Amino acid sequence: MASAAPFASPANAPLRRSPPPPPRLRRFHTFSRKLRPAPAAVTSKVEPDPAITDCQVTTGGPPAAAGAAPKLLDDSEIEPRGVRDYIDWSRDLVRPDGGPPRWFSPLECGSREKGSPLLLFLPGIDGVGLGLIRHHQRLGKVFDIWCLHIPVMDRTPFEGLVDVIERTVKSEKSCAPNKPIYLVGESIGACIALAVAARNPDIDLILILANPATSFRESQLQSLSVLLDVVPEPLHISIPYFLNFIAGNSLRMSSTYTGSELSLSKAAWGLSESLADILPCISFLVDILPKESLLWKLKMLRSASFYVNSRLHAVKAQALILASGRDQLLPSHEEAERLCSALPSCRIRHFKDGGHSIFLEGGIDLLTTIKGAGYFRRSRQLDYVSDYLLPTPDELQKTTEQYRWIDLAMSPVMLSTLEDGKVVRGLTGVPLEGPAVLVGYHMLLGLELGPLVTRLFLERKIHLRGIAHPFMFDRASELLMLDSSSFDGYRLLGAVPVSAANFYKLLSRNSFVLLYPGGAREALHRKILLDYDDLVNLPFYDILDKRINQDAVRLRTDATGEVGKQALYPPILSPKIPGRFYFLFGRPIETRGRREELRDKYKARQLYMHVKSEVENCITYLKEKREKDPYRNILPRLLYQVAHGYTAEVPTFEL
Repeated sequence: MASAAPFASPANAPLRRSPPPPPRLRRFHTFSRKLRPAPAAVTSKVEPDPAITDCQVTTGGPPAAAGAAPKLLDDSEIEPRGVRDYIDWSRDLVRPDGGPPRWFSPLECGSREKGSPLLLFLPGIDGVGLGLIRHHQRLGKVFDIWCLHIPVMDRTPFEGLVDVIERTVKSEKSCAPNKPIYLVGESIGACIALAVAARNPDIDLILILANPATSFRESQLQSLSVLLDVVPEPLHISIPYFLNFIAGNSLRMSSTYTGSELSLSKAAWGLSESLADILPCISFLVDILPKESLLWKLKMLRSASFYVNSRLHAVKAQALILASGRDQLLPSHEEAERLCSALPSCRIRHFKDGGHSIFLEGGIDLLTTIKGAGYFRRSRQLDYVSDYLLPTPDELQKTTEQYRWIDLAMSPVMLSTLEDGKVVRGLTGVPLEGPAVLVGYHMLLGLELGPLVTRLFLERKIHLRGIAHPFMFDRASELLMLDSSSFDGYRLLGAVPVSAANFYKLLSRNSFVLLYPGGAREALHRKILLDYDDLVNLPFYDILDKRINQDAVRLRTDATGEVGKQALYPPILSPKIPGRFYFLFGRPIETRGRREELRDKYKARQLYMHVKSEVENCITYLKEKREKDPYRNILPRLLYQVAHGYTAEVPTFEL
């Protein structure tokens, strides 16, 4: 373990709006690289902590998620942080001591699980190292977090800072050669991360880059350095854009802002808090960025931009760029697109309302972003099963809200079958104990997935893991989407790429697995206004078809006939009045105790045909019954909801 500095830490973090603590109280562990001993042994395999598997079921109280572990982190444990906390905590660090750049670890990050990868935070132009203060508590559960602090009067050049990070990376890699190292950098910190990656292409690094300063030449900061030469200190804080180094969008940085809609009282409190934070921000900026230090860091930004841009071709590491749409210091949106085209393993997540200091703003959860992009792993290769982190209640709520319109428009009918064959309303007939495979039939565009996954979780506490098309995980596919985060919700809920290995791993963990044998062809139906056979005859469509199907992962390439028609394409839909979704879960087919029997290909084929016939029987049953549903059309459903409320369950046919 790292040696603790001679600082005491408070037993509990200060409550919201408490005054700054006395100087003797500290919130950090600081340590020297020389004092960190190598482990007694280096294992060749990282074993996941049992707490993050998805095969446990809790008992007592409300039913726990079947096939799922307890949630990763109770959101009620997280104390909200804002820019005021950043300022209060930073005062413990920015006192001049003449020391060099150093690492520290916030005490609230100390409850991580065994085998957590290392995360090195590289600060922006402020250099304090507390830019992740809003994320410490959640990130600290799954990462070993070290933050870099660059003293105010330190004059280490850019390449010197790169050397500091590089030595740390190499040392830690020698201690844990099979674990990745995360470099999270904002602004100039992102430049440092890119430089380290360029100089060490053989080290397994994952870069999280927030508004990288590689676009310095095209930024407002160019003119800022000219103005600083003629403005005396401390009047340099009055220069336009200066407050954007820290303050940015002050309302989004208040502790009450979470990104969701606020009540009038909370909005008023957030506004008053943000206004109250402006004066402390100005005073604090003078402390951490006096004129001399600011001029030095602007010169370093210029050299950092030149250094990194000349070496982008050498960066081989995975990179995730977080780009703000309202960054008033850097053209971050455009720069993210440029870097993505230059880096071979890069993806982008856009935050259209974000400012320059995006990590200090509410409504942005870094851990959720990393999970949704598929960038969390504990070893050299991503394992979609063992590396999966369960969604928190907040993540689940935000993800399911995306499908709320389907519930309102389609009023899904949920039916299930008991062991005696009786069909009942609701999901009572769905077993609670895994492992289990749910075999079904896709509706158009797979729109049934949202209601299916959310209803099973809310009503039966079953965490359903979907076997999904590799298109949803491929970088080339993501670049084709209007929104690069289109598939993040599916990954957060546990979708995995279709493969025999993933299927086996999920079942071995007692998971509930959703399988659609019809695949992409079934979801696209080939029965729409313009299907694949029509589109391929259109001029220039072959270019898009190549990008979708030839450059991406393809399935069932060895199959013939209708089964082999798995080409993906953007369907052209004909207008249609929304109908209603009907779900029927058939009687469970038990396979326990039949392992040896099912090794016989003939017996396995019989089981396959049995499952197929059950799916067909369920479809036939629903097609007959829906004709007797008085609320099958949307107009009667709307009238019923107007009379009884939009949350009321709309009746259906008699069973």
